[in-house]
Amino acid sequence: MSKKNKEKIKKMRNFAQMKIKIVIFLLFLAPGRLLAGDTLSLLFVGDVMMHQLQINAAKTPSGYALDECFDYIRPVLSGADITIANFETTLAGEPYSGYPAFCAPDELPAALLRAGVDVLVTANNHSCDKGKKGIVRTLTMLDSLGIHHTGTFLDTAQRRKSYPLLLERHGMRIALLNYTYGTNDIPVPSSTVVNLIDTLQMAADIEVAKNLKPDVIIAVMHWGEEYRLKPGKEQRALAAFLQRNGVPLVIGGHPHVLQPMELQYTVDSSVTGAVVYSLGNFISNQTRENTEIGATVSLRLVKKDNVTTVCYAGYSFTWTYKPVIDGKRRFYVLPAARYENDPSFFSTREHYDRMISSLEAMREFYEQSTIGFVEEK
Repeated sequence: MSKKNKEKIKKMRNFAQMKIKIVIFLLFLAPGRLLAGDTLSLLFVGDVMMHQLQINAAKTPSGYALDECFDYIRPVLSGADITIANFETTLAGEPYSGYPAFCAPDELPAALLRAGVDVLVTANNHSCDKGKKGIVRTLTMLDSLGIHHTGTFLDTAQRRKSYPLLLERHGMRIALLNYTYGTNDIPVPSSTVVNLIDTLQMAADIEVAKNLKPDVIIAVMHWGEEYRLKPGKEQRALAAFLQRNGVPLVIGGHPHVLQPMELQYTVDSSVTGAVVYSLGNFISNQTRENTEIGATVSLRLVKKDNVTTVCYAGYSFTWTYKPVIDGKRRFYVLPAARYENDPSFFSTREHYDRMISSLEAMREFYEQSTIGFVEEK
């Protein structure tokens, strides 16, 4: 790429950032005037995983203590009208296990619910890790807890009845779609359904979603190459396909690292859509480079005169903090910006330095690759 083109792209990104900052300023200056109409705040969370060391760490004489994992991030999760997370494990019952066949304790979704998560998407490459029992029992447990979910189904009849998932809040209707690139070469068990990426099926689903008369359609995609910071051609092509067919908001996961976020604009600076290629891990025991840092994404929608638009797009970095306390490894999701200036919070300087190093690297990466979204601190 020529130096001239690089400078042009940089100016475009800077202009996009300036526009969204102006919108944020106006939102706080005069929210009543600017947002006359219905408003809805959405929060998206990355991959919720549970490796064996996490299971061991949560074990107590009476069960599994997982609420504390989300104590520090709870205000963020509960602050949105609707919070959506990728549930990358199964609930097949004991014995519990981590990679490569994930099976988490039932306490995990209950803890997520109490922390403020409203919706779990379940179509991912680990959906079939525990066969039919894993799919069926996961859905049964989520239903018993009252957690909205989509992406996997007991059978085609249930899918026809409940898909796309329709969410209604504050006078607005959201149609939620969810798909995965595959299931680690494990066949989908007979009668059950896992939503796989298939453009013909997706196009048909989008038409069903449109018939529900939602204010916006959102797709959560499990796609891309693991540990790669830049989205691949297939991700970009699928995002363009979805937006071309009427899905303006596309949120991605699976790479276990963060990837760029992009707002699209009309010539008059109105936001037409948003793509988040990967939110990275929300909680896990992965330690590879860039796997301990993730992000939550906030989108604020406003509906006026029956037209729904994105009026705010922001993100906050998260960090999976894993100290050893009383001889036992612990796992906590931290809002990174809140603790980046508080080294005394961390049990060792090494833990703090590791987070700061990742934060600096990802901020530099996002400065060059992300359009329109602003970091919330």
